[in-house]
Amino acid sequence: MNAIDAIRINLETAEMVCGSYLGDLTDDDAMKRPHPDCNHINWQIGHLIGSDHMMCSGCLPDSLPPLPDGFSEKYSKEAAGSDNPDDFIPKSQLMEIHAANRKAIMEALSAMDPAKLEQAGPESMRAYAPTVGATFNMIGAHWLMHAGQWVVVRRELGRDIVI
Repeated sequence: MNAIDAIRINLETAEMVCGSYLGDLTDDDAMKRPHPDCNHINWQIGHLIGSDHMMCSGCLPDSLPPLPDGFSEKYSKEAAGSDNPDDFIPKSQLMEIHAANRKAIMEALSAMDPAKLEQAGPESMRAYAPTVGATFNMIGAHWLMHAGQWVVVRRELGRDIVI
């Protein structure tokens, strides 16, 4: 196993865990907040998609499809306080955007020269992801960081334990 394989496993594990937690949630469920001071799941998914796009594009420009018009505004920090579902993209569409991005991320990772992993990551992220390899690893870790909040919502909704 090499570093690219390890990053791929991290991304696949995050995909499995997060897909399990999000799979049966409805649009109404995705508007739930695990705590009044936390962001709702729909916003978190959009935030994660935007972050993935920023991280991957910061390392490999033009490697992902563009996000839909207005996406960044819908999922900005300023928009996070809204509880109006009309201000956001339905969960099923978010997951389609995520799937297209994740496919492109995996393709970019597979095509990457392993030496690229040692290069400096995007300047804005170097404090916590100093290299391209650390940046790609952060993509999966970031989804898993948010997944813990989704478990709280699932429990509040009485959903089955899926993992």
